[in-house]
Formats: sequence, structure tokens, C-alpha cells
Amino acid sequence: QLVQSGGGAAETGGSLRLSCVGSGFTFSDYAVYWHRQRPGKLRELLVFMSVADGTTNYVNTIKGRFTATRDNAESSSYLQMNDLKSEDTATYFCEVRRYQETIWGQGTQVTVSS
Repeated sequence: QLVQSGGGAAETGGSLRLSCVGSGFTFSDYAVYWHRQRPGKLRELLVFMSVADGTTNYVNTIKGRFTATRDNAESSSYLQMNDLKSEDTATYFCEVRRYQETIWGQGTQVTVSS
């Protein structure tokens, strides 16, 4: 399973850090994804962390503001969110995938206000 923590409320321009901790599987074997779902919108992919080549890819809307990392020794991934904007208000999800298997975190709410 994946258990998420962090999130909460922040002001515009502020920062938050989300955590995603895995258990019951070998975390290092799985690619990591971060998604969000804004109010009234479809869920969108934000970050893809490859296992094959170790690269991390970001969508343009968060590039330069958000940084995703993984700590395989801790079976964890983190999403550092800086320079938050009101449009970052959303429920954030982590996901891991290996071949046909996928595991989702429960989601965590981030609310950004001015």
C-alpha cells in the first residue's frame, strides 16, 4: 500500500511537502507517478519518475516549482512544492507501477489561498 501525508493549507507563494510511503512491496522496482485532481477537473499527471533510466519528468505547469524525489531505502517519494499558486489547489495522489501492477495512495488535499 501507499500512505500519503503532508499537504494542508498554504498561502500563495508558500511551500508544502507531500510524502508517499510504500509498504508490502519492493519500492525500488516501481516507477513513481504524482497526479492531482483540481476541483471540477479530471485527474492530471504531474510527475513521472522512471525506474529504467532514473529520470524524472514534469509537466510544464509545475516545472521549476515542484521537485519530486524518491528514497528507495525509505520506500518513499516526496513532492516538494514551492511558489504555490491558487490553481495548485487540488487533491494530490501518488502512484507506483510495475508492469501491469499499480498501487495508489489515498490522496491528500492541498489548498492554496491568498
